Amino acid sequence: MELKLPTQQVVSNHEIESTSISNNNRFIEANTKQVSLSHLKQDCTIPVFAKDNETTIPHFEFIDAVRTTAQQLFPEGTVMMPNIRTSHVIKGRIPSAIGKPAKELLEHEKTIYYERLGFMLEIPHVHTYINNQKLNLTVGGVRSYSEQNLFSKKSIEKFKVFIGFKNMVCCNLCIATDGLKDDLRVSSVEELQSKTQELFLNYKQEEHVDAMRQLQDNTINQEQFAHLVGKMKLYHHLSKEQKQELFDLKTTDSQINTIIKNYVEDQYFGVDDNGYINLWNLYNLFTESSKSNYIDNFLSRNCNTYEFVNHLSGALKNNEDNYFLKRHDVAH
Repeated sequence: MELKLPTQQVVSNHEIESTSISNNNRFIEANTKQVSLSHLKQDCTIPVFAKDNETTIPHFEFIDAVRTTAQQLFPEGTVMMPNIRTSHVIKGRIPSAIGKPAKELLEHEKTIYYERLGFMLEIPHVHTYINNQKLNLTVGGVRSYSEQNLFSKKSIEKFKVFIGFKNMVCCNLCIATDGLKDDLRVSSVEELQSKTQELFLNYKQEEHVDAMRQLQDNTINQEQFAHLVGKMKLYHHLSKEQKQELFDLKTTDSQINTIIKNYVEDQYFGVDDNGYINLWNLYNLFTESSKSNYIDNFLSRNCNTYEFVNHLSGALKNNEDNYFLKRHDVAH
């Protein structure tokens, strides 16, 4: 069901600020540092476009824009504080510290900002259950200054915004195609809010949940799993022409190794005692592995994971030939 723009009063800033971040907050792990919103506002410089000295949209205004939109669309409960992860710190110094050795710099003489940022906001009063696991509605975004030409005049800026669910057992994000805007280009905070709202309103929440729930209905055995991961590894060595006929898989070799390891070891989503795994559990092995991606590509790979597991599900349901699956001995 598509979201309806409600008319009730939005959640107050006081209520938002007093709400803690979820203790289980590792929605991404690779090479990232958790920071606070106040740190971004008070301790970080704001990059500018060098040729006209016009400011970029700072990270904290990006977060505020998405949070404000979430407050407006979901006013009946509490929107949690943002869980913020950063990477690729850019260091500088104030003019009076020119010539001073780096190890002698005082804290007030240093400047920093983060080239890349990812964040998420939980909306826990909107939730569902799949396989007795709670999933909270979640929104968020990604921004990387590496995608901007900061040496030019002010230009359109690029952001990534998403809406989906977070599995509270493992913090894995579950993002569908219609819940991700991977190339959102805007020139102002107001435009950013408007396009974020458009994405949230067009997100088909019930269809997403139904599709994830149906993943429980299809199961593969250990032989099929071995065939699957072997073909996934082989896929990356195929020619461009061979790949054109196949699903556009973005899962890397290191992620595949993580999936194999967790297939054996994960207490929630691993193989059962009879050597079977349903596609819901397999999907969570995939989303767990996607947390090792860098900030600027983990959303697209997370979404690709959702599409891929649904691709496998369709092949199993229809008993179709599929490069990644063996057709025989399929358990339904």
